[in-house]
Amino acid sequence: MTKLFDLTGKKAVVVGGAGGIGQAISEGLAEAGAQVMISSRTEEALKRAQKEIKDKTGLDILYFAGDASREKDVEALVAAAVKEMGTVDILVNSQGFNKKFPGTEFPEKEWDEMFSANVKSMMFTCKHFGKFMLGHGVHGKIINLSSVRGIRAIGNGGMGNAGYCATKGAVEMLTKSYASDLGPTIQVNAIGPTITYTPMMVGMLPDDEVTRNNIAASMPAQRIGYPDDCKGPAIFLASAASDFVTGSTIYPDGGLTACG
Repeated sequence: MTKLFDLTGKKAVVVGGAGGIGQAISEGLAEAGAQVMISSRTEEALKRAQKEIKDKTGLDILYFAGDASREKDVEALVAAAVKEMGTVDILVNSQGFNKKFPGTEFPEKEWDEMFSANVKSMMFTCKHFGKFMLGHGVHGKIINLSSVRGIRAIGNGGMGNAGYCATKGAVEMLTKSYASDLGPTIQVNAIGPTITYTPMMVGMLPDDEVTRNNIAASMPAQRIGYPDDCKGPAIFLASAASDFVTGSTIYPDGGLTACG
């Protein structure tokens, strides 16, 4: 049974792997046996994540600095990953951010920046890594980071999320579209977390765990999410255990989407 989830010998690229959920997923894939390359815009953040993963697990990972919203950077990332690892079996898209504004006051600049980082960059990575996988006969796995906000707009701090909800709704359909385009040899799925205590959320959420969990008291799990909650779903979607799953989203959301 454990072989179903074994990633030994697999090569993975995690875009947005230098913090939060992306870093946790990178760590999980490495622990499951994959060789991992993380990518982000800043080398400083990548070096920090590389060291933190090494200190925690004893495992070495690679990194490549680039902006996934620039197509030339994505092409360079594919080339660097293939040069360093020989191939790419797994792509994780964990890039993106959220800025909250009332729907009647959402600034055009922030709207465009969010769609560029949250959606266009995923199109570029799915496009170029998918092209590589198809062209080289790779039985690949692509995992996109969506959110409960892709299907549920309000509740649990959802107000002000017009831009974020719109981008994550787009990620949901991008995932389904690429699952159709890249099948049958490549499975494309998504992970849709609930509100998660990541570095990006520091400042948006209370600093003490009790208060944070009170925010999520209406969910069956009665707590908010943490980056490690996405490790298991990512390993499942990256492994042979999910070979008949494509175009789907797994919601590690403490039951939020089960409650209406």
